[in-house]
This record gives sequence, structure tokens and C-alpha cells, in this order.
Amino acid sequence: MEIDRRKALLGLTSALILPRCVAADLRGQSFSNEVFLHGVASGDPGEDSVVLWTRVSGQAGEVAVDWSVATDPAMRDTVTQGTVYTSEIRDYTVKVIPEGLPAGTQLYYRFVVGGVVSPIGRTQTLSTGKVESLVIAVASCSNYPFGRFNGYQAIADDSDIDIVVHLGDYIYEYDENGYGGNEGRALGRVHEPRHETVTLSDYRIRHAQYKSDSGSLAMHAMHPLIAIWDDHESANNPWSGGAQNHQEGEGAWIDRRSVSLRAYYEWMPVREPDVGESRESRRAHFRFGDLASLYAVETRHMARSEQIDLGAHKDSLTSPEAAAEFYERVVGDENRKMISRSDEMFLAEGLKASVEAGQPWRVLANQTILARVVAAPLNDPVFLEATENLDGWIANYAKSLIEIGELGIPANLDAWDGYPAARERLYSLAADAGARDLLVITGDTHIFGQNYLRRANGDSAGVELGTSGISSPRGLYELGDIANDRHDELLIETNDSIEWMNGRYRGYVKLTLEHTQARADFVAVSNIETRNFETEVIRSVDIVRRDGTLDYA
Repeated sequence: MEIDRRKALLGLTSALILPRCVAADLRGQSFSNEVFLHGVASGDPGEDSVVLWTRVSGQAGEVAVDWSVATDPAMRDTVTQGTVYTSEIRDYTVKVIPEGLPAGTQLYYRFVVGGVVSPIGRTQTLSTGKVESLVIAVASCSNYPFGRFNGYQAIADDSDIDIVVHLGDYIYEYDENGYGGNEGRALGRVHEPRHETVTLSDYRIRHAQYKSDSGSLAMHAMHPLIAIWDDHESANNPWSGGAQNHQEGEGAWIDRRSVSLRAYYEWMPVREPDVGESRESRRAHFRFGDLASLYAVETRHMARSEQIDLGAHKDSLTSPEAAAEFYERVVGDENRKMISRSDEMFLAEGLKASVEAGQPWRVLANQTILARVVAAPLNDPVFLEATENLDGWIANYAKSLIEIGELGIPANLDAWDGYPAARERLYSLAADAGARDLLVITGDTHIFGQNYLRRANGDSAGVELGTSGISSPRGLYELGDIANDRHDELLIETNDSIEWMNGRYRGYVKLTLEHTQARADFVAVSNIETRNFETEVIRSVDIVRRDGTLDYA
């Protein structure tokens, strides 16, 4: 699906901020009821349209759903309205895309079924013209068993935020005994269905569970969403022909992928694929007036080559020199793809259009770490002491990190480090378009971070901001804070591409774009075990332009 959003959010950020009295009014409402258990949501805004979403519960057969859009939260000044129908064919989800909406306008919407009224949602159309600033909440990795989605609640409560960009892992596919199983039992947040999601019904039930969280209900009602999937919306580490977490006995991968994406389109406020496009294709270009362009392409299903498992090549990794040769020859194969050729052309055209329009910012919504990150030598007393009494998967994971750290090559080959030739093609097409200043926002690792992006010849390609998970922990969470901090320190010492990283916290990145600079606030959430939490900006950094590219101030 291609979304070419040629317009921008309305002018000044202050014009987008909900007045405090109105914000309090909306936040004081119940975001669900017996018919609208999963609340309301909006997304993929356009100049004169936006996706409006809900799901009706407790119904049978074909159901008539009335909808309306207004310019006021009391829903008196109606802009447009209509009736749509839903049924079990689409799991009673409802997706409306009203057209002819006023550009650059803050709007409110609701649904009605049989006299039962949904919560009121707030959304925004895009506009042309001058855009002084834009505030984006960057979110990723919400795993239901690990804890409440308080990061979403914090985003809902922040009236500065204009739009939410979700970078994937919106749901997780694991069973009740998988990743997060123990935590889920302790918190009363066990995955439903209790088995791994494989069928269409499984994925629908899992989406429904995730949208029952109070933080999710609040965020979706308060802010429009731009979303791109990563891996767990289908299964861990998929590629164009399979997935690491798709096993024998789970049917054909193509069937599982198809039903997972069908459920995604049903349950998310995203536009359906264009005519002739498959569900596997999702690409988007949103233009925010004279200020910024934001791009998203999918990196899992259309073209990605199979991930290389370093453990399966131990016989070739006998020394740092042998590992370097293996990485260059096998991992660096020119034929290994991350995104499709059509998506590369889409990005090239969009970047060129942004440069020619004189926009200062080109933001790439990216799922996995783009910067080159070499594994750190972990023969460190603090780290080794923390790992000596481990068992199970975490022990094997720590052991593999220690072994790879001795070789001087990247460890995460599911990220762009597993596709260095594809990464270089991305940097090359950006440079050819006149865009050596990519501002990349990235999820997946559950770690806050700032990276530098550099081409193979050392030229700068831009900077990368990594967001932590909403509830998902970092891979080494069982080692404790001291060992994790030491791991971060060693990675920073090893890689000049890493300016800063911190994996202690869950939360989100609040990115503010203005014409002369950008600011990233790394917002940590204090607690995800209960609904009581506080937020703290653990780090703020300004991003400036130097010599045609980007740098941290």
C-alpha cells in the first residue's frame, strides 16, 4: 500500500494542542463500554481524510454502525456522518475513511450502535503551508504479559504530542509459557489465546487483548497513529520465505503470514492496500508542509533475505580475521535484500521531493537498528560475574554474546547489520537524492539510544534515535542493572557509531522538529506493574545541521 501524504499538520504546534479544559473532558471519559470494549482509534491522516476505527462487541449478524465527525468535542458542529456495516467476516471491526474533511483541522469522532455511543476520539487532518513545529511520540514493542502499557498512557496525557509513530511489535505471538510467561502470571496478564498465535482467530484474539489495556485505549482515543509492523505481528524474525518462530506442524508459512496481516489490517487504524497491492506491502510518505517528510516501508515480508545464524557457522569463525572475512563475504553478499526494489525507488523519489521542496527534515520510521554496531568484548569481571550462575535461554544468550564479542563483528544479524549491502544501497540512494541528513527513528531493541549513521567510506548519512520498549524488556534484563549498564558502556567504548545508550528503562521518545533544530526527549516510565506511575525525561539532546548532514549538539 502506498500512502502519499502531500500535505502537513496544521501550522503552529500550539494550534494542534488540545485546550486543557477539552483535554480534561476527553480524558475524564470512559474509553470503552460493553459495545465498544476496544475503544476508538484514528490513523494515517491525509489532507482531507483520516482512518477512523472501532470494534463492536456482543453483536451478531450484520451490524449497522453510525459514525460522525465534528469540529468540537461535544459533537455539535458535525462535519460529516454516515452508516457502515460490519459482521463476523471482519471480526466486527469497523474502519471508516471520511473524505472531504477540512484540511489542517483538529476533529472529533464517535460511533453509535443501537443507541450505545462510543468514546469520543480526537484526530487531525493534514494541511499545506507553514509548519513551525511538529511533536512526534515514537513508540515500539508492547508485550502484554510483561506489564501495563503505561507508556501509551503517558503519551495520551501529553497534549504537546501531535502524532504517534509506532515502529512495530505492537503485539507478540508467544504462548503463555513463552517470552514473558512468568511475568504475565505474576501480574495477571497471561496471553490470550494461551497458545501461540497461528490462525486468523488466534491473531484476532491477541489484538483484542492488547487493545483492552487502559493505556492503549487512552492513547488511541487522543492521538492519530502512523504504524508500521516489525516481526512479532506475525512471528519472530520473519523473512520473505519463512520465520525463525514458525515451526513444523504450524502449517504453511504463507498461510500464517496471510492471516496475521489480515488481522493487522482489521484491528489497526491503517489504510487498506491499494488495488493491485498485496497485504505484505505497506509504504507511506507523509509530508508535513515546509517542515518535514516522514517515510515508512516494511522490511519483513516483501524482499528480506533469510537471516544468517552465526551459531550455524561456528566452524568458519575461528579467529577475528576469519570472522571478518566471513562477514564481508557471506553477510555482506550484494544479493542480500532488506527492502524491495520498488520500496527503494519509492524512498528515492520521496527523499528527492523533500530536498527539492526545501524541507529541513527527512524522518525514516525504521524497525531495526540501522547503524553498524560491532559486538563488544565482554571478558569483563562485572559482566562475567553476573552471568556465571545463569541457566536456560538467558545463559545461552549471554554465552553467545561473549563468544561473538571476541570476534569483532556485529552480533545482531536480524538488524541492518545482517544486510550491510542493502544498508549501503539505502545510504547511496539517499545521497543521490541530496539527502545526507536522514533522521532515523528506530525500535526493536527495547533500548534508548543515539547513533551516528555512516557509509562504508566514512561519510555521514545522518543520525539515529532508538526508543525503548513500552513494556518489553531488553534481552539481558535478567542480568540486573549493574551488568546491563556495564554492557552498554562496553558497547559504547567499542563503537564510535554509538553516542549514548541506556537499556534500564521503558518508555518512548518525544521528538520535536523545528526549522533550525530538533530535540529528542527520552521519556522513561517508572512502573509498569500497576497503573500508578511517573515519567521522567532521562536525557534530552538537540540535533543540528552541520556541513549538510546532522549531528548532536
